[in-house]
Amino acid sequence: MTFSDQIKAGSAHFFAKRILDIAVSLAALILLLPFLLAVSLVIRLDSPGPVLFTQTRWGKDCRKIRVYKFRSMRTDLCDISGVQQTVAGDPRVTRIGAIIRRTNIDELPQLFNVLKGDMSLVGPRCHAIGMLAAGRLYEDLVPHYHRRHAMRPGMTGLAQMRGLRGPTDRPRKARARIACDLHYIDNFSFWMDLRIIAGTIRAELTGGNGF
Repeated sequence: MTFSDQIKAGSAHFFAKRILDIAVSLAALILLLPFLLAVSLVIRLDSPGPVLFTQTRWGKDCRKIRVYKFRSMRTDLCDISGVQQTVAGDPRVTRIGAIIRRTNIDELPQLFNVLKGDMSLVGPRCHAIGMLAAGRLYEDLVPHYHRRHAMRPGMTGLAQMRGLRGPTDRPRKARARIACDLHYIDNFSFWMDLRIIAGTIRAELTGGNGF
């Protein structure tokens, strides 16, 4: 295959990726609308404050984007910046928040981000600006950290499919996540996205582990 053919093949994979993002996010938002409305109502009844929580995070090419989530924390205790990572038994998390975080339901509003084009279904997970890992800035801990932003951030990614979730309280764990992100970017294909989506669904059906 010539270099020109490789460029065309790569463009086709990115085009297919965007079509999949639009089709899946739009279909999911329509099909899940009654469920999303029910979750919104329960959040409002459980604790005072808005249903949605928005946060500034890194997007493609280090562009700053606003990411949507269902609010899972008390409004008087939540960290708007997202720098303070959530830990098991975190007192900031509400009763309903604990459930929707454990099942990753809190992430569903990011389907709007995918539809808008800020995010993708698959890609490096979207980090908050100034994200810490083992008490240090990711940029200081991991060389070439920002190379992970060469692609749109994803609702799920290779690291998450491999079980690398939860707080990055150890340097080795943080570096392992970024290594997965860079491996994904260097080896991206539409077929890899499909494998990651299938692996994520399988992992969720066997029990989500978010908190």
